[in-house]
Amino acid sequence: LTFILSYKNSRQTFQMGVSHCLLMRKNYLQVKDLNELDYKVYSQSGEDGIIDYLLHMLNIKKPKFIEIGIGNYYESNTRFFFERTSCKGLVIDIIKDFEKEVGKNVNLWKGDLKIVEKEINSENILSTLKEKGFYESIDLFSIDIDGVDYWVLNELPNEFSKIIVAEYNSYFGDKLMVSVPNIKGFQRKKYHYSHLCFGSSIRALTNLLDRKGYVFLGSNLLRTNAFFVLKKFKNKINLDFPDLNHLGQHVDSHVRESRDKKGELNFLAGKDRIKEIENSEVIDLSNSETKLVKIKDIY
Repeated sequence: LTFILSYKNSRQTFQMGVSHCLLMRKNYLQVKDLNELDYKVYSQSGEDGIIDYLLHMLNIKKPKFIEIGIGNYYESNTRFFFERTSCKGLVIDIIKDFEKEVGKNVNLWKGDLKIVEKEINSENILSTLKEKGFYESIDLFSIDIDGVDYWVLNELPNEFSKIIVAEYNSYFGDKLMVSVPNIKGFQRKKYHYSHLCFGSSIRALTNLLDRKGYVFLGSNLLRTNAFFVLKKFKNKINLDFPDLNHLGQHVDSHVRESRDKKGELNFLAGKDRIKEIENSEVIDLSNSETKLVKIKDIY
């Protein structure tokens, strides 16, 4: 009975998502701000609505996608589009019995979904993509591994995918150009008990992808994911593009997910979050001489 109810609720969620996107498409040419598109179907927050807009504006019917860091695929940035278009995708995560867990949430026969149980880092990202046949003609690339995301993206070739969705750490603020060190096996909860020191700042991320041929479009309302398209497709996007010199609105996050030393949620907010991790070490990317520094020395 539980399975039947869960299945029915999932189908209802899917159909409501399809209906919403079809309705929104009538207004896509009038949309100027990415946050007007924020809508959740199977994503963690509003990524589904934003991605649908980008795929539609770039006239991508069946996206060939890569998503790294999806959990069991219950919530992810590509599940909605896999189920909707029966497309081709590659999903990667390190959870145990990964393929079995993914199979609990989607019908694997409905599309060509390659499932890889592996810890991705800067050393194996390219070889993994080449081995699985996902090194070329990528429409959508999404990464959310709560750690060395910056260093993985740094290894990708210029103009690797038409669309990139990448997690960033809003707690670092809009001024710092930093990332956690490129540590193999990086674990957010082990690097600092608060879980607040992970990933890279929004400024570091936008700077990196600007060099790789992308234009920054904005972030989701939760202020966790940034969205990019290739600069050569900029004229297909009808939005008002953010000013890279003023990124403050993309770090105004009110998420309170911090933990104390016992692992309990302590709901830190505002500047208390950066204060909690001020002695943590990050890589300063503000110049060519990248070096390890404590946050309190540069914040």
